[in-house]
Amino acid sequence: MKAHTKETQATMTPQKSLEYLKEGNQRFQNNLKANRNLLEQVNDTSDGQFPFATILSCIDSRVSAELVFDQGLGDIFSVRIAGNIVNEDILGSMEFACKLAGTELIVVLGHTSCGAVKGACDHAEMGNLTKLVQKITPAVHAVSEPKDEKLRNSKNLEFVDEVSHVNVQLMIDRIHAESPILTEMEKNGEIRIIGAMYDVNSGEVKFDE
Repeated sequence: MKAHTKETQATMTPQKSLEYLKEGNQRFQNNLKANRNLLEQVNDTSDGQFPFATILSCIDSRVSAELVFDQGLGDIFSVRIAGNIVNEDILGSMEFACKLAGTELIVVLGHTSCGAVKGACDHAEMGNLTKLVQKITPAVHAVSEPKDEKLRNSKNLEFVDEVSHVNVQLMIDRIHAESPILTEMEKNGEIRIIGAMYDVNSGEVKFDE
């Protein structure tokens, strides 16, 4: 499989980009990697890059976007931060990716058993991590069940995973609220912003459609 070029990027649409990721995740789940010559892709992308999607995911070592979507060099912009949170630097990176570099799809990718989300559920505090975890706290409050405080912690994985899912949606809301550029592009049909969850047990990505 060749690296994307300016010509192939120009043929992409938000929906086509989403299908590429779905197909890649299917290959990953079935352990059927696309045939790529990575050194050839290094050469092919040496004069420029033409990715088709931007993925915001967690730093979790099990959730590498290039791997779980079976993509090669030059295919996607991968933004990684604990808890797949959004801040102004990440918004700026996304605006660059879409407005200047031509990607047509933004995926906010959460995952099951997320350590950062567990920290938020447990109200963890430790150095600079405290402020990061606090950005996930609104998702904890947004999940109403269970009401029993004894069950609203990291030991309840069902609760943790629901908070992770809600956190994805809240981060998409934040993109819409804080990036007029991306919001306008989506309104005009130039890009699509979508949430998804990765299952660390199965390797499956489920998109919010």
